[in-house]
Amino acid sequence: MLVDGQWTEDWQPVQQSDDDGRFIRQRSSFRERIRADSTAGFAPEAGRYLLYVAYICPWACRTLIALRLKGLDGVIATCVVDPRLSDQGWRFSGEMGSDLDRTNGASHMHQLYTRADPHFTGRATVPVLWDTRQGTIVNNESADILRILDRDFAGLADDTVQLRPEALEDEIEAWNQRLYADFNNGVYQAGFASSQAAYDEAEGKVFATLDDLEARLGGADWLVGDQLTETDIRAFVTLVRFDLAYHGLFKCNRHPLSHYPRVIAYLERLLAIPAFAASVRPDHIKAGYYSIAALNPSGIVPTGPELDYLAALA
Repeated sequence: MLVDGQWTEDWQPVQQSDDDGRFIRQRSSFRERIRADSTAGFAPEAGRYLLYVAYICPWACRTLIALRLKGLDGVIATCVVDPRLSDQGWRFSGEMGSDLDRTNGASHMHQLYTRADPHFTGRATVPVLWDTRQGTIVNNESADILRILDRDFAGLADDTVQLRPEALEDEIEAWNQRLYADFNNGVYQAGFASSQAAYDEAEGKVFATLDDLEARLGGADWLVGDQLTETDIRAFVTLVRFDLAYHGLFKCNRHPLSHYPRVIAYLERLLAIPAFAASVRPDHIKAGYYSIAALNPSGIVPTGPELDYLAALA
């Protein structure tokens, strides 16, 4: 990680743990929005911004899906990191269909963090929304970036797609909080738990959430209201990684997703939407997660699983 702008140690998966062995996620540090009247000077303009992403990362893929749903992929460029975590975290290699950083010439993501803040302390995460004009990070919080794409770029985006309609905001927020705490982050809390009690707690929440999703989808196509919202994006990014990584590597193996037929049908429904399908690279997901040496010291990437719902991506 970075300490006062200096790289100090090899990358480690566990950012912080509490006294009971629970995995604690680092908070995002850059939280600006994009508005024409912004005092920070971040205005919505085509060709000005760059979105750094990793196809392994569920948080980054949330922003990729939103970018494409809103028709902003011709307005904001993207740069994809190598899915395999190096000793210095995310890197730009040009391998496995990833990119070189031709905008800033960085070899690792952490160099962009110190360019934005020479005294930055913390982990260099993705996604990152970068302002090429000012040469700095606008935002590195995926939930914020979803709102930026949905609302701050309204004049340049497809306004027929509303990911957070005002009439559904309360219900969206309630689902989002539950999904984040018990599912999106819950699989990580299970995988990186350092005590049996912490694992049992997290794993229980993961499968309680899957039970609730199965029940909710019994009479509904979407999680909130009768339309696609950002809550569906939040659920999707964990569901599509579940069998590929979390079931095995993160020990979330009480059931595979096939135990939940309504959830599988929902996942297939989302994968039929081009913006969702284009955000999924199974080879990146497996290569990335299985490169975490603390969980997989041999570095061996499994051949499977073969999943019917991903067959169309081949």
